[in-house]
Amino acid sequence: MIQAMRRIGLVVMAGVAVSAVLLMLRPDLGREGFQRVARLLPDDIRRAISPAPDPLADRLAESGFALGQPAFIRIFKQEARLEVWLRANGSFQLYQSYPICRFSGQLGPKQKEGDRQAPEGFYAVSKKQLNPNSRHHLSFNLGYPNAFDRAHGRTGSYLMVHGGCSSVGCYAMTDGAIDDIYRIVEAALDKGKAPIPVHIFPFRMTRERLAAATDEQWIGFWKNLKAGYDLFAQTGEPPMAYACGRRYGFRASGGCRSIAGW
Repeated sequence: MIQAMRRIGLVVMAGVAVSAVLLMLRPDLGREGFQRVARLLPDDIRRAISPAPDPLADRLAESGFALGQPAFIRIFKQEARLEVWLRANGSFQLYQSYPICRFSGQLGPKQKEGDRQAPEGFYAVSKKQLNPNSRHHLSFNLGYPNAFDRAHGRTGSYLMVHGGCSSVGCYAMTDGAIDDIYRIVEAALDKGKAPIPVHIFPFRMTRERLAAATDEQWIGFWKNLKAGYDLFAQTGEPPMAYACGRRYGFRASGGCRSIAGW
C-alpha cells in the first residue's frame, strides 16, 4: 500500500514537472496543443497532467468552432436575442443565439445619461472594455457614446452587456450565458487583438419590418442601421462602421471617424 502511494506521488510530481516545463517552453500551446504534446508521455503521467474538461470548448468543437477565433456580436432588441458569430473556414458563421434576460427602455437609441434606454448602433469592444470583476458577475462595456453618438450630443456611461439579469440601460444576460459570451470575446481579443464589432438593432432589419415602422420617430436612423445590416448579409463580413457627420458610413472617407474600441 505504501509503495503504491509512493508511486502515485511520484507520478503526480513527474506530471507537475512535465506540465511546468511544457508551459515554460510553449506558453502558447493552449488546451488542445497541450494535449497533443501530452500524448507522447506515458499513460500514467498523461492522466495525471490532463486538464479538466472544458464544457464551452467542447461545445464549440462540436459545432466546428474553437476559442480564439475572430468573433462578432449582433443584438436585436425587440426579439431579445444576442447572437455570437465566429469566423470558421474563412467566413463568419452563427455559433449561438442567446436570449437576452432583460434590457430597459423602448425601441430607439439612447440619448442621454439617466434615460434608462439601452443603445442601438455600431460599437466595438477592446480588451480594456472587459470587466471580469463586475458586480454583475461578468461584463464588457459597449463603448457608448461612440463617435456617432457624440456627434448627436448624446451622453451616457457604463452601458454594458453583463450578467445578473437586471438592467438600467444595459443588455443583461443570465450568468450562464455571459460566462460563454465573455470567454469567447476575451479569447478572440487575446488571439487577434482587433476589437470585437457589436451591432445593435431595434429588430431584425427585414424590408417588411422596416416598412411597418415608416411612421416611427426613428425611421431615418433605423434605415441608416439597415445599410450596415444589409452589408453583412451581402458580404458575410461585419462592415467597418464610421461616424460620417451625423450618419453612419461604411467606407473610409474624408471627415469620417472610425467606430473603435478604447
